[in-house]
Amino acid sequence: MESSSIWQQKLDNAKATLQECQKKEQLQSCLECSKLLGCEVRESYVKAVYESMNKGQGGGFEF
Repeated sequence: MESSSIWQQKLDNAKATLQECQKKEQLQSCLECSKLLGCEVRESYVKAVYESMNKGQGGGFEF
């Protein structure tokens, strides 16, 4: 499996988990959720997005 497809698969899995949670909580967005801060599902998704962008090269979010 190609390296980029590994990162895409991880992202797809994290997105599916996030969407399942939103559906279970009957929400359209995580921003509507009372568990937003410190939510492991959302944090995993954000991490997967970042890792898919940098292909695991490390670093951090810098704004």
